[in-house]
Amino acid sequence: GNMSSRKGLNGACSVHEYTGSFLGQSAHFKMTSVCGHVMTLDFIGKYNSWDKVDPAELFSKAPTEKKEANPKLTMVKFLQVEGRGCDFIVLWLDCDKEGENICFEVLDAVLPVMNKTRGTERTIYRAKFSSITDTDICNAMNHLGEPNRNEALSVDARQELDLRIGCAFTRFQTKYFQGKYGNLDSSLISFGPCQTPTLGFCVERHDKIQSFKPETYWVLQAKVSPEKENSLTLDWDRVRVFDREVAQMFLNITKMAKEAKVESVSKKEKVKQRPLALNTVEMLRVASAALGMGPQHAMQIAERLYTQGYISYPRTETTHYPENFDLKGCLRQQANNPYWAETVKALLSEGINRPRKGHDAGDHPPITPMRAATEAELGGDGWRLYEYITRHFIATVSADCKYLQTTISFSIGPERFTCVGKVVTSPGFTEIMPWHSIPLEESLPHCEKGDLFPIGEIKLLEKQTSPPDYLTEAELITLMEKHGIGTDASIPVHINNICQRNYVTVESGRRLKPTNLGIVLVHGYYKIDAELVLPTIRSAVEKQLNLIALGKANYHQVLEHTLDIFKRKFHYFVDSIAGMDELMEVSFSPLAATGKPLSRCGKCHRFMKYIQAKPSRLHCSHCDDTYSLPQNGTIKLYKELRCPLDDFELVLWSSGSRGKSYPLCPYCYNHPPFRDMKKGMGCNECTHPTCQHSLSMLGIGQCVECENGVLVLDSTSGPKWKMACNKCNVIVHFFENAHKVRVSPETCDLCEAALVDVDFNKAKSPLPGDETQHSGCVFCDPVFQDLVELKHAAMRHPMHRGGQGKRQGRGRGKGRRPGGRLNPKKPKDKMAALAAYFV
Repeated sequence: GNMSSRKGLNGACSVHEYTGSFLGQSAHFKMTSVCGHVMTLDFIGKYNSWDKVDPAELFSKAPTEKKEANPKLTMVKFLQVEGRGCDFIVLWLDCDKEGENICFEVLDAVLPVMNKTRGTERTIYRAKFSSITDTDICNAMNHLGEPNRNEALSVDARQELDLRIGCAFTRFQTKYFQGKYGNLDSSLISFGPCQTPTLGFCVERHDKIQSFKPETYWVLQAKVSPEKENSLTLDWDRVRVFDREVAQMFLNITKMAKEAKVESVSKKEKVKQRPLALNTVEMLRVASAALGMGPQHAMQIAERLYTQGYISYPRTETTHYPENFDLKGCLRQQANNPYWAETVKALLSEGINRPRKGHDAGDHPPITPMRAATEAELGGDGWRLYEYITRHFIATVSADCKYLQTTISFSIGPERFTCVGKVVTSPGFTEIMPWHSIPLEESLPHCEKGDLFPIGEIKLLEKQTSPPDYLTEAELITLMEKHGIGTDASIPVHINNICQRNYVTVESGRRLKPTNLGIVLVHGYYKIDAELVLPTIRSAVEKQLNLIALGKANYHQVLEHTLDIFKRKFHYFVDSIAGMDELMEVSFSPLAATGKPLSRCGKCHRFMKYIQAKPSRLHCSHCDDTYSLPQNGTIKLYKELRCPLDDFELVLWSSGSRGKSYPLCPYCYNHPPFRDMKKGMGCNECTHPTCQHSLSMLGIGQCVECENGVLVLDSTSGPKWKMACNKCNVIVHFFENAHKVRVSPETCDLCEAALVDVDFNKAKSPLPGDETQHSGCVFCDPVFQDLVELKHAAMRHPMHRGGQGKRQGRGRGKGRRPGGRLNPKKPKDKMAALAAYFV
C-alpha cells in the first residue's frame, strides 16, 4: 500500500502514515517512535541545590517529580500532537523492563488527548517481539497483549532508589572531600548502589596483588627419547614441591634410573561441547576479551545492529532457544556469505543439531543473526561484532568437537610421570570458531605397558608463584553477573561510570587498574561500613525489584524498607567519616598545599591559589574559602582589574582561541550579587549598571540562535574581534584587524541592538573612502555587511521562528534589566539584512 512519511515537530522522530486493517476494520495508522525514556526522575527545584539542602533529607523528605528526559526534544508535546484524535494505541517498545516502563510514559502523555472509549472497549495494546523481521512483526500484530504495570513499577523503584541513595552519599562525600583536598582530580566523588560494589571488585583484586608474596617452588622435569623420534617431555605427577632439599632428594633418586618404564597406556574419546546460545553478558565478555571493545561501546553497536534488523534483541539473559524458533530459517540467511557458506550448506544438507539446553529467563530468545550482511555494509566494529554473533550462532547448531586423548604413564625409579596427547577425530563447531579448536600437538609414540625408553635428561626447575593480574572487563562482568550487581542492560553503564569518575583506568588487555582515589574510597567504605561496598546488599535489593516485576512484592513497601536501611547507613557513614578521612590524608594534599597563586582575595587581599585538578577552583587559605570556577577551559588573571562590588581580582576564562572567553569575579560567580542573576554567571551575564565588564555595558543584541542569550562583545579578543552569546555556543567574528571596538550607548532604530564604534588603522581599513572610523549596527548597517561572520552554529534567528511577538528588547534594552524596553519597533527589512549577512 501507500505510505507517507514526514518529520515530527521535534525534528528527531519520523511519522509514517498508511491505511490498513485493525481488529477486522479499516483504519488509518500513524507509526512513530521515541528516543529512549520520555521522562526522567529528579528532585523538585530547591532540592537540587547542593548548598541549601542537607543530603540526609533526600532519603524521605525530598519530593521527586517526573521531568522530560530531554526537554529539547519536546517529546510529550510531539506525542500529544500526533496522538490527538486517535482511537487505539499499539505499543511497540523494546520488550524488556525498561521498554515496559517507557510504555506507561507514552500512555501518560497520549491518553488525555485520545478519543474517549466507548463502553468497555479496549484501546491499549502491547506488541511482543524479539526481532525486526517480517514474520516476527506480523506474529506480534496478530497476538497483541497488554503492557505490564508491575515490570514498569520495578523500573520506577530502581530509579528512585538509585536517585535518592546515590545523590545523598555523592553530595555529602563530594562536598566533604573537595572542601579539604586539592588533588583528587575527579569533579564528582560519586557513590552508587551498583557502581560502588563494581569498583569494590576491582580494588579487591588490587589488594590481592599488593599483598601477594611470591613463593619459590621446584618442579622435576624429565625427557625420554623413543627411537628415531623427537624427545618427549614428561609431567611430574607430584606437580611441585616447596622445599628445596626435598626436591633435590627426588632428583637424586630419579637420576639413579637409566630408563623410563611404561606403566599404562589409556585412550579415551573426549568431547568439547559446543557453546550455549548467546546472551548479553556472554556477548559483552567476548567483545571485551577478544574484540577489544568496552562493554558500553559493544552495547551501542549491538543496539544499532538490532534496529537495522541484522540481529535479534540484544538485551537478554536467556541461553535457550524456544521449541518453535526457526533455526533453519536463520541459518539459510547465512548460506551465501563467503566466510562460512561451506559450513552452513553442509549443516543444512546433513541436518542441524538442536542447540544445548540452556537457561530460559523468560525474556527474549538468545542473540541471533536475523539477516545476511557484508563487511562493506556494516564496517569496522559493527562487522566484527556481527561476525562473532553469527559464528556463535552457527556453532550452537553444529556438532560437538570430538578428540582422542592418549595418556601414557611412566615410572622413573619410584616416581611417576605422565604424558598426554590429543588427536581431533571430528572438529565439529571448532571449524566455525577456530579459536576454540584443540591445539595441534606432536603425536605420541606407539607403545605398550612394560616398554622401556632411554632417559634423555632429568632436571630440577626453580619457579615462583605469581600474583593474579588486574581484573579484565570480561572477568568483572562475570563477577557482577554472579553476584547480581546490575542487569544485563545496566552492567556496561556501571563499568563506564567507574572509568569516567577516574576511579579506575583501562590498561592494555582491557584490564581495570584502580586509581589512588578509587582505592582509598573502597578502603574507607570497608573501614566504616563494609556493606556499602560488598555486593550482598545490592543483590538482595535486585531480588526485591524482581519480585515487584513478578507482582509478588509491594512497590511502596520495598521502596520504604530499602530507603530506611540506607538512611541509617548514611547517618552512620556521616558520623564515622573521620575514618575515611585518615586514609585520604595519606594519599592526597590539603587544599592549602595545592595549586599556584593566581588572583587576590577581595576580603584579605592576599593571593588565592588556583587549583587546576578537577574540579578547578580558587582557594584562599587565609580566609579558608573555596570558590568554584567554570570548568573545561583555561583560567588566567584579567589585567589585575577588580570587581567594583567586592574588590576581588577578576579572572578570564577561555575555551581556546576558537572558542569563547569571558571575565568573571570569583566571588560574584559563587554568590550572585543581583536578584536576577544565578550562581555560575560571569561578567557577561552580570546586570551591574555601570561596571565596564558587565552585560549592560558590553551587550550588543539578542542571540541569533537561542531564545534568551545576548551577544556580548569579547573585549579581550582583538585584533580578531568577536562577540559571543552568553548562553549558547554562538560566536560572531567581526572587524578583523580593527584597532578598537567599543559598544556605543546608542541603539539601532531598526532592531534595537546597541550600535558599535569601530576604529581601524589607516593602512588596514576596509571602510569605504579610506575612512578609519565608523559607528553603526552590526546587524543592519550596510557598511559592516561584509565584516561580520557567524561561526559555530546553524542560522536560526528568532525572526525565522515567527516569534516576533514574544521577542523582548535587544542588546542594552534587554541586557540592562528584564524590565527594560519590552516592545521594540518592528524591523522594516530585517529578514533581508540578516539574509545578506548570514545566509
